[in-house]
Amino acid sequence: MPDVTIALDSHDEELAVFGSRDQYLRQVRDALGVKVVARHGEVRVEGETERVEQARQVFEELRTQFRRKSPLTSGDVAELIDSVIRASNPEDPEHFEFREGNRAVRPRTDGQQRYIKALKDNELVFCIGPAGTGKTYLAVANAVNNLRKGKIKKIVLVRPAVEAGEHLGFLPGDLEAKINPYLRPLLDALHDLMDYEQIRRYMGNDLIEIAPLAYMRGRTLNDAVIILDEGQNATVSQMKMFLTRMGQNARIVVTGDVTQVDLPADTVSGLADAVDRLRDIPGIGIVTLSRADIVRHPLVQAIVNAYETPESAAALGTYDGPRPGDSPASE
Repeated sequence: MPDVTIALDSHDEELAVFGSRDQYLRQVRDALGVKVVARHGEVRVEGETERVEQARQVFEELRTQFRRKSPLTSGDVAELIDSVIRASNPEDPEHFEFREGNRAVRPRTDGQQRYIKALKDNELVFCIGPAGTGKTYLAVANAVNNLRKGKIKKIVLVRPAVEAGEHLGFLPGDLEAKINPYLRPLLDALHDLMDYEQIRRYMGNDLIEIAPLAYMRGRTLNDAVIILDEGQNATVSQMKMFLTRMGQNARIVVTGDVTQVDLPADTVSGLADAVDRLRDIPGIGIVTLSRADIVRHPLVQAIVNAYETPESAAALGTYDGPRPGDSPASE
């Protein structure tokens, strides 16, 4: 594995390069995906060749800033890392990396790379795939990135209020308390990308809105990214209503897993219907992610594989193909 060692000249220089409680070291490690070891006045970096070189440039620039007696903050370090990455990929139009503090988000599979490209190239994107493929997470990260850059003025996160096989019954509390269980996955994605105070401030200023699908009727959303999560649980009429909320300089992303529809058995999924109807319209991107794109815990892929066998799908009532022991005559 490629590595580089940077020797530091003094204890003060160490403090400047490492940051308070090694904060800057952790930022470089997390942003670039490298291993960073600091000991005895040296910093050793290990990882992919390109990432090691980027880390070396960051640490050398931190040394330069120290010698100029320029004070640094974690925000300055994040911008420095970002500039080094951009300089390393000046001609890569598909390069995507979202940065929030010391966290960096980048596509980790070919499918996710296609998804990011579709988000850049199209005003309406449908993304279909199993659990753990990053459908919602990447859509939210891309939206926050666009908001930070001033490309849009608002993010609207939407979900159908459909229960997954259980009836929760009466929920106490005000409207926010009642809809919170349905919108929790979207909040989880936000909390992973931004700290609590930022989210509260953005929501208080109406820069981020989270709402159930039923509350979209009658609205026109301009200068916004609108994300519909769990789109497979929208009916055909709900999907039509949602897609026609698009205003000027707006982008819509619909994510879902058509193998996990929680609608009544005789109700057509609005996601599957929309993909079929809109497939050939310019400006609409349709991305299908597979089990190979699952990036959650490794067990998630094994679980999805197990539930997608013909035997398991038949037991769940979701398999329409031939079953073990079937012959052509029995079909």
